[in-house]
Amino acid sequence: MKVNVGDRVEMKKPHPCGCKEFEILRIGMDFKIRCTNCGREVMVPRNKIEKNIKKILTDKEK
Repeated sequence: MKVNVGDRVEMKKPHPCGCKEFEILRIGMDFKIRCTNCGREVMVPRNKIEKNIKKILTDKEK
């Protein structure tokens, strides 16, 4: 999966605040993502996030 720092992704399941969009802050064995609605930052293991990404939003969709 081709994901870069700064990309926005739509997840299959929403954050508890109700938003499904997250911004990628860090990539490695763990991904650090930020909810675009409430601003909460979360560390998620790579295998879990790659399974839960629905789509990568393009520049037109940001």
